Amino acid sequence: MVMNSPIDASHKGSFDTHASIQDYYGQVLKSSADLKTSACCLAETLPVHVRDALKDVHPEVLERFYGCGSPIPPALDGATVLDLGSGSGRDCYVLSKLVGAQGRVIGVDMTDEQLAVARRHLGWHAGRLGHANVDFRTGFIEDLGAAGIADASVDVVISNCVLNLSPDKGRCFAEIFRVLKPGGELYFSDVFADRRVPRELATDPVLLGECLGGALYIEDFRRAIARVGCLDARVVSSTPLELHNPEIERKAGHIRFFSMTVRAFKLALEDRCEDFGQVATYLGTEPNHPHAFVLDDHHRLETGRPMLVCGNTADMLGRTRYGSHFRVTGDQSRHFGLFDCSPGAMAQTSEAGAKAGCC
Repeated sequence: MVMNSPIDASHKGSFDTHASIQDYYGQVLKSSADLKTSACCLAETLPVHVRDALKDVHPEVLERFYGCGSPIPPALDGATVLDLGSGSGRDCYVLSKLVGAQGRVIGVDMTDEQLAVARRHLGWHAGRLGHANVDFRTGFIEDLGAAGIADASVDVVISNCVLNLSPDKGRCFAEIFRVLKPGGELYFSDVFADRRVPRELATDPVLLGECLGGALYIEDFRRAIARVGCLDARVVSSTPLELHNPEIERKAGHIRFFSMTVRAFKLALEDRCEDFGQVATYLGTEPNHPHAFVLDDHHRLETGRPMLVCGNTADMLGRTRYGSHFRVTGDQSRHFGLFDCSPGAMAQTSEAGAKAGCC
């Protein structure tokens, strides 16, 4: 468990981060119109099936949504999904439709006012979808055990612009990987920074509430998640944030903020991309992605087109719930050295006609 990482240092001391966040999201913000910057606003286009699912979400739930991305991964049918900082429940209700009647969705949040909105519409959504599979729990994302989340009990953990709000991100990552099943996935959207945010900004109630004060420095995130055993987290998308608030831009100075969606798996991966001559072919069988599967910002696997991949990518595609949608050929019994991971790199075409990917 990471307790003394620089990722948490700026939030320690007498400032009560949880109380500040509860006040901001429970009392200050009454709807998304009250936000002072664009940081907690959607920064990417939603997939068609997610947009369709949003049509079955209650208007009050949508009005009280504060998120910065679309952390809804593919292949969710029948899955147990945990939403950290579920707020008014928007993503939980979207997930309720996507996991289906055999799946399960758990939302954890610490703000009573937000949870009241989410719980008020449980019956409405159950009637709309024809099944009741959502459970909202009061709790802190740094202590999921107190919210009744058992070890290795969850297939997917998502979070939408919430991990930045935690005063102990290292403990959050430790808890996430405790509750994930082997091969399970963390898929989250959040605000990242190109440097460590100084304490005077990290404890500013407005900047903190607007998801800027607690923004994760990209390298500290990499170090923190590695400490809990994840050696290869992948960026799915990254968009620079324009704050559109002169006073907050003045305070932020030269800090650059990004809305990023990241995925990580509970797998025994290596800390470098190694070449074992493995080839992955997407079968096109995930219903919402018939033409291609996007693993990260540099792995887009077209249906039916073989791609040479590193050992880590082969495991992400073949040893997770995505395995039924891929044909992975070759094993890791023979090693060919480091995989070429330079941006846009094209390795030698294999005998199988595989196009190289990069990691």
